[in-house]
Amino acid sequence: MVGMGKTTLARQAYKHPSVIEKFKHRAWVTLSSFTSKHEVLVELIRQLVTLDGDSLLLEEMDNQSLQQMLFQHLKEMPPWFIVLDNVLLGKRFKSLLLDLADLSKPWHRCRLLITSCHQIHLQQLCHTHEMKALDFDKSWQLFLKTVDKITSVKNKFTKELERKGREMLKKCGGLPLAIIDVGREKAKQRLLGIEWDELFDSIDLSKTLKLLEPMYNSLDEQLKSCFLHMSFFKENAIMREEKLHHIWATNGVRTGITPCANLADRSIIEVVHPYPETYRVKRCRMNPLLHMLSIKKAEEEIGLEILRNNGNNRPLESPRHRVIHCGRAKFNHSTNQDKNLISLILHLICGVDEFNHPTNHDKFLVSLIFHGGGRYLDDADQSYWKSFELLKILDMEDFGAKTLSESIGTLTELRYLGLRNNYVEEIPHSLGELKRLEVLDIALNFMVEVPDIINEMGGLRLLNMSDVICRKPLKVDALQNLKTLTFMSIYSWTYEASNLEKMTSLYKLGIEEIDENSDLNELFPSLAKLKKLNHLILRGFRFRMMSCLDEIRVLHGTTKICTLRLDGCIARLPSADSFPRVIEYLALVNTCLDEDPMPILMELSSLKRLKLRNAYNGRELVFRMSELEILCISELWNLRKVRFEECKIARLKQLEITNCPHLETLPQEIQSMSYLQKFKMVTTKHIATKIKNSGLLFKIVEVDISP
Repeated sequence: MVGMGKTTLARQAYKHPSVIEKFKHRAWVTLSSFTSKHEVLVELIRQLVTLDGDSLLLEEMDNQSLQQMLFQHLKEMPPWFIVLDNVLLGKRFKSLLLDLADLSKPWHRCRLLITSCHQIHLQQLCHTHEMKALDFDKSWQLFLKTVDKITSVKNKFTKELERKGREMLKKCGGLPLAIIDVGREKAKQRLLGIEWDELFDSIDLSKTLKLLEPMYNSLDEQLKSCFLHMSFFKENAIMREEKLHHIWATNGVRTGITPCANLADRSIIEVVHPYPETYRVKRCRMNPLLHMLSIKKAEEEIGLEILRNNGNNRPLESPRHRVIHCGRAKFNHSTNQDKNLISLILHLICGVDEFNHPTNHDKFLVSLIFHGGGRYLDDADQSYWKSFELLKILDMEDFGAKTLSESIGTLTELRYLGLRNNYVEEIPHSLGELKRLEVLDIALNFMVEVPDIINEMGGLRLLNMSDVICRKPLKVDALQNLKTLTFMSIYSWTYEASNLEKMTSLYKLGIEEIDENSDLNELFPSLAKLKKLNHLILRGFRFRMMSCLDEIRVLHGTTKICTLRLDGCIARLPSADSFPRVIEYLALVNTCLDEDPMPILMELSSLKRLKLRNAYNGRELVFRMSELEILCISELWNLRKVRFEECKIARLKQLEITNCPHLETLPQEIQSMSYLQKFKMVTTKHIATKIKNSGLLFKIVEVDISP
């Protein structure tokens, strides 16, 4: 992202003595949003070509003539080194970059270095180094370096002062630009005689936020709206793309297909976990400084109000969106301070004052999001929610709520209800009144009782739940708009073909509680009626063995399942002919296979991504899958050896190995994999040191081995 140090790093390479010695012809061009292709060509020629006549004549030449002139000299003058700093997205420079990248292939002894806040996709013509935020130690070291330079002394701190200083720097999010600005400001204040203990009490990042604003201003209206609504989340939160999409859509943002991918391409979010599909982001996070900017802009532009129990609030007269940060401690009702705080929270979440009269303060509220402190709800009365006439989003994920009032059914405009990961024991019957509800997420509420009301919510598009208690069947087949359903117990699933054929939108389905007594001969034919089914998850019941999955073959020709996840113990895999023919992503999780799965998996010709987590009990895996692009191996506790055959034609781009404690060496074949660009490994300190020193990974651009 902006301020991460890309230009600084490129400048160090450009001025390095070994680079100066090797490349006799060098050029550096810095671009901006106003730079034209003509200006870039002219500048490159001036720096690289010895001109016979007046260089002003270059200004009169057209782009085609300039490019022909430049490329003719580049072909005759290797080796050369060109840096294009701050390249932006767009078609303006795409052809020029492709041509320069083609000329700078290794056998031409030339190099092209690009810095950009954006992902510049040049097929296989380039390697990408994604710069990460500094960790706590490096942040502190950069701060010390900045301060020492300005104060002209080597500052030394006690352990307590250093702890306090490091805590202050967390707000910088590891961004060098912010750390340097803070260091300069603190050093100047120190020279005025202010003690470090006082200086570390606060931090002012307004200058850095100002420098980040052009990034926001450069976004189109759609991505600006996406950026603003990410202010709803907590700082450093891991965000799910699925949830982001629904929040954006509920607020009228036309997201299209890939807003998260577009934000990632612009370094506005960091991808934590990609989806199997191309240009999809399963989980992501935002740098704390960009999160601050998102809050600042949302307060200015969409009526965001953030309220905290520490009193650091800026209430609005008529907020449109409200985020409430609460603590988890139970209040002592005997103190006036706690009584006042309880009164405030009750007013905020119930729309009533201390005399239990409705207020007009909240009638324009569209979004209400709670973070932490679910025990506040224990003190609320039956006037719940009645003043929230226009409320569309109510999100209490990870809040700690135990109960929900029946009066929540009065929120008739509600589109999104997020109750994930709480302690809710029973869903109110009144939820059946929420006819416009599109998203209901009650997953991770252990053994929550769900009444027979789901079929009444005909607008549902997403229903997430797990480990639910149903006294009566939920009749989900009545939900013709439903696209995502996770998880239904196999014993609650309907098998009537006429009903299932009405579920014409169902794209993702999770079935759980499968064990050796489950009748899969009945399940799979019923799934064959779901014509749009693309993503299927089959989850076992606790530690019981799942039934044989051979009957999955009946899905051939009826559904187009590209993603399949098997989660739970299984005696053996079905044959390769039984798997869906178009499967591109397969995840085997907790399958604990005794039989080597690779002879079957290597016959899945469409497979591009494979995840094996606690999937196999054996000691060796041999991969011979030329089309596989991403391989993730984790928690294979007995694994001692991995081999890759036909590695020279392998298209493997990304390899991850985590928590395989007996895998002490990597296969020699890794050195021959020309497509492999990313390698990540989490292992013991001893094995990490051994692999780092092996010399096998020197050709791979992105290597992350920890600890």
